[in-house]
Amino acid sequence: MNLSNPETNHPSTADALWVIDGHEDIAWNGLEYGRNPSTSAYSSRLADYQNGVTQLTGTRTLGLPEWISGRVGIVFSTIFVEPAAANTPSPSRMVYHNSEEASRFGLEQIAFYRALAERDAHFRIITNQRELDEIVSYWSQNQDGLNAAVGFVLLMEGADPIVKPEDVHTWAQAGLRLIGLSWSGTRYAGGTHAPGPLTDLGRQLLKEMESAKMILDLSHCAEEAYLEAVDTYGGVIIASHSNPRRFLPTDRGLSDEMILKLVRRDGVIGIVPYNAFLNPNWKAGTPRLSVDKVVEAIDYIVQLAGNARYVAIGTDFDGGFGSESIPEGMDTIADILKISSALDRKGYTQEAIYAIMHQNWLRILRRGLP
Repeated sequence: MNLSNPETNHPSTADALWVIDGHEDIAWNGLEYGRNPSTSAYSSRLADYQNGVTQLTGTRTLGLPEWISGRVGIVFSTIFVEPAAANTPSPSRMVYHNSEEASRFGLEQIAFYRALAERDAHFRIITNQRELDEIVSYWSQNQDGLNAAVGFVLLMEGADPIVKPEDVHTWAQAGLRLIGLSWSGTRYAGGTHAPGPLTDLGRQLLKEMESAKMILDLSHCAEEAYLEAVDTYGGVIIASHSNPRRFLPTDRGLSDEMILKLVRRDGVIGIVPYNAFLNPNWKAGTPRLSVDKVVEAIDYIVQLAGNARYVAIGTDFDGGFGSESIPEGMDTIADILKISSALDRKGYTQEAIYAIMHQNWLRILRRGLP
């Protein structure tokens, strides 16, 4: 069992353990449900329950005090709008019927992040290496508390808000740095429960994304589209929040072929600590899984790839599920370091734990940001 990561620098005493989370739905929760990221996750739980929000999307897990307590220094923060065709039971306002609607809602979410960063100095939007360095320097020096800053790297989950492929450059100017082609199927690619390849428009989009130096996120991409994109996209590629199909035996999970193709491109896969993505037989209301199950999913990729260079964490917290649906002993994002403790119990080296908890995503950002 190879639990080390020989291609990652050994952590020094000045490089503290902290976390980069590859996927959180922050703006969606703020605009749809009034959840204020500056406040504690606990602060809105009673109101959420009284207003029916908890019943729709689960008990809140994200908030500034919890990010700081969990040493979450950087989050890939989503721009997500729901296609009307998905027909989910949630009575969402941001449901689009065409690309123009999707674009308007997506821009509203970028404005949400910008307004948040302007009014609360604890939040920063990261668009380049200088801004990345400021956050990394803070957390790597083991600081926390009143002056802590959480950096947002903006990720579009489902590319329909991009009306025309060439509009990617306008979105880049607005601060977008990562793009996922699909959620369900989009005009650009097949997606979850919507099998299919890249469309001609999707192939054009990839060319424009490469020109704009966007990071490509293949989570939610249908397998046919995924495999073609890995073979043809010349830029940096990730799967921000995807578990192996061994644990999630649907088209939402990654087959071994999909994992290995991403590994060969030096990509990174974010493991989701969501019970239903770790055991297909788990149902809401039944006993929660152990954090060790998250480690099993991480270890599956480590063993398949041969080292810990290609796996990280992408929680998808508050992405349609809440604390009832995450592993036992985890209540909010403050508990994310319980995964590192479980990796330690499994026998992972400090080097490998650092890689999984932040260094692998950091490598992606070093390669992908201007």
